[in-house]
Amino acid sequence: MTKPIMVVGTMRNTGKSWIVTGLCRIFHQDGKSVAPFKAQNTASSSFITDTGEEISRAQAVQAEAADIEPTSLMNPVLLKPVGEKTFQVIVQGHPVGSMTADTFQIYHDKKLGAVLRESYEALAAVYDIVILEGAGNPSKVDSSEDDLANMGMAKVAQAPGILVADMDRGGVFATLFGTIMLMRPEERVMIKGIIINKFSGEPDSLTSGLRMIEEKTGIPVLGVVPMANIDIEDNLSASIKSDDVEKIITIDVIALPHISNFTDFNAFECIPGVALRYIHKGSELTDPDMIIIPGTLNTIGDLKWMRQNGIEEAILTKAREGVVVFGVCGGYQMMGEKLADPYHVEEGGVLKGMGLLKTDTMFSDRKRTFRVEGFFGNVRGIFRQLKGKRFYGYEIHSGITDFPTEDCLTHMRPTYEPGEIVPEGSQYVDDVMNVYGTFIHGIFDCEGVASTMARALFSKKGRKPADMQSVNYRSYKQEQYDKLADCLRRHIDMEKIYKIVEEGL
Repeated sequence: MTKPIMVVGTMRNTGKSWIVTGLCRIFHQDGKSVAPFKAQNTASSSFITDTGEEISRAQAVQAEAADIEPTSLMNPVLLKPVGEKTFQVIVQGHPVGSMTADTFQIYHDKKLGAVLRESYEALAAVYDIVILEGAGNPSKVDSSEDDLANMGMAKVAQAPGILVADMDRGGVFATLFGTIMLMRPEERVMIKGIIINKFSGEPDSLTSGLRMIEEKTGIPVLGVVPMANIDIEDNLSASIKSDDVEKIITIDVIALPHISNFTDFNAFECIPGVALRYIHKGSELTDPDMIIIPGTLNTIGDLKWMRQNGIEEAILTKAREGVVVFGVCGGYQMMGEKLADPYHVEEGGVLKGMGLLKTDTMFSDRKRTFRVEGFFGNVRGIFRQLKGKRFYGYEIHSGITDFPTEDCLTHMRPTYEPGEIVPEGSQYVDDVMNVYGTFIHGIFDCEGVASTMARALFSKKGRKPADMQSVNYRSYKQEQYDKLADCLRRHIDMEKIYKIVEEGL
């Protein structure tokens, strides 16, 4: 029989997902079969499973740390923000429509309780341990109903809870005490331990505070986790990573208001000498070697945003000056000549594109979600060394983009279903301009892709660093999961964690 445990937080962004990822890795290292479960997640970045189901990227990362294949059972409800107080609702991996927060709550109350319970029970039937993760704060003082995103789900699973607090944001003991005291009595007794996360001071300075919170709540502190230099996919970076390596080339990613899957570009940050920046206005595009227009949950709205604040014109100017421009998914669609939305998937109407690629996009009410594999075709221009390199990844977008097949960037086919190899992506290369676009998320993660592109950019600047190596991003991520597990083992009492898991409620 499975042994569940619930991880909740005093507020959003306390590092619950980080803790769950580390525990998944530890239990896996210790020979346990373990799966993550987050009943409801609100996130912009998503992942496509091998059956074409869409889930939060966070649960896919946790599954990878546990060395299992992600499924929609791990995240049965995903809310993707697409506008002001509006979400695209994904249930069991498939979109069911866009809803406001109020509309979703009515839909949730009527239809989703059984879905959440069935998903959890299906996982519990397979794995030794299921780690449930809460959302927001578990003390729902404004609700008389069980909160199935938090302790209501813990009740269903009969899962003992661990409460995580964020030291870095201040008031850690007040938020811990307040959260616990505002929980219902029957839920308060389910919390069996406390973890303080993101600590950056001297451990001795917390001694009296830890003793006080244990005395006032009757709940033991299981550990204090320090700030750590561990590269686990988390929040959008606001600036260049800090290290001692000379930054030779700069890659600027446009920080679109509805940016999605920003983790597509993490592989570049692993390459010595590469600086990755996120750009919010045109004046910040000063000296990039490459500009990336990322995926978005609102392609038309974000193109209008770029047009209004000067980013579009700055990109066009840089492209004409010879700066490489690369678009991914929605960013690729923006770079074409026209975007049509006859079904009002986004904002409706027809919008002129950036004109960097000879493509036309028509949005449809059907979403394309599947895993793919393939190879780069006849790549021209600065990235011609990509020709023939193999890749894997996934597509997740609405609509069809027409392009001249002779200008295709890659050839690909679905990974887990029948399908022919077809051309994908587009490129425009002349004496100065090097412009590329693809629908494939994760394409830069594949071995040799990001490093080949970086070498080309280095060579353009007349630099050939001796220490530059091909990046195996898969291996790199596995190393980071092990580092996270080691960190938690050092700073959390895992013997007590195992005792909580074994004893249950």
